[in-house]
Amino acid sequence: MVNSAAYATVFSPNAPVRSPFEGHASGNRPNAAGQIGVQITASMLPSVTLISTWISGLSGLLDALSTVFGDIVPQRIGKTTRTEFGLLARSGPEEFLLIGDDPTDRAAMLRTLIGAEIGSVTDLSHARCRIHIEGAKCRTVLNKLFALDLREAAFAIGDVAMSGTHHVPSTLHRLGADSFDLYVFSTYAYDQLATVLDAAQEYGVALQPG
Repeated sequence: MVNSAAYATVFSPNAPVRSPFEGHASGNRPNAAGQIGVQITASMLPSVTLISTWISGLSGLLDALSTVFGDIVPQRIGKTTRTEFGLLARSGPEEFLLIGDDPTDRAAMLRTLIGAEIGSVTDLSHARCRIHIEGAKCRTVLNKLFALDLREAAFAIGDVAMSGTHHVPSTLHRLGADSFDLYVFSTYAYDQLATVLDAAQEYGVALQPG
């Protein structure tokens, strides 16, 4: 028999959302030499929207996005641009990710312009988290985990790249020479953070709450 009170608590839209990173203790974990070479912040994302179409629908989707964002829509895979609604990333041949810094319902706004005949708009806010990593040794740590060329000539500041660890996909966004955001599935976020922390431990790592 279902406990109706418990069900209401868990599934109420006003119920507090549990972070998938709970259980990881924040603070400094210096290496044997007492150094901290990597700083990490793990947090939930207030707004993530996937905008996608099919090959024959790409022209129509680009036209619709230009109506919203103007002429700054990324034209190449892996490129991003900052908009008034958040970071717009060309995450695939026929898809974009819009990552906002507040919980505004961007999906509802976009659906008014992108109908089913053009493509689809999906709210993924509940399904993605962010691990921010920076510091002098952050690229060394990331090179342990991802099969990506992190030289700036190959992966420029502002670019995103699809990758993954242990067959779990994720998206890496370069913010600076030694500063990256890693977008991960909420389902695997706890273990992916554990993997990053383990890879960083030999250089010393500081984990901060998001």
